[in-house]
Amino acid sequence: MSCCDDPTEPAKADLRDVARVQTQYGNLVRDLFTDDPEKVILKQLQEANTYLRELAALNAHYPSVRRHAIELLDKKSQSVLEQILVKEADSEFGQLARKQLEHIQNDGGLLAKLFHG
Repeated sequence: MSCCDDPTEPAKADLRDVARVQTQYGNLVRDLFTDDPEKVILKQLQEANTYLRELAALNAHYPSVRRHAIELLDKKSQSVLEQILVKEADSEFGQLARKQLEHIQNDGGLLAKLFHG
């Protein structure tokens, strides 16, 4: 009998988590087959992590998805916005990246709003 988890043992998956993920995957595949894929991707983008949003901002097939992904990027993704700006300065995406960078740089956060607002 041990009191703690053994770090050398592989983590055991909780069957409830596996079932939940399988259901989510099944719902996603169903939606992709039966709905407008662009709408499905835009919906998924809202819940996506930073890496996936950055990837979408750089490479998404649908222009609407790229636009929305750029708008969702924050200070942590400043280098990605700069990359878009450099590569596509004269495009719609480059201009949107510039706008988002300006927004990020002008937004000092909650404390700045409280003390300077």
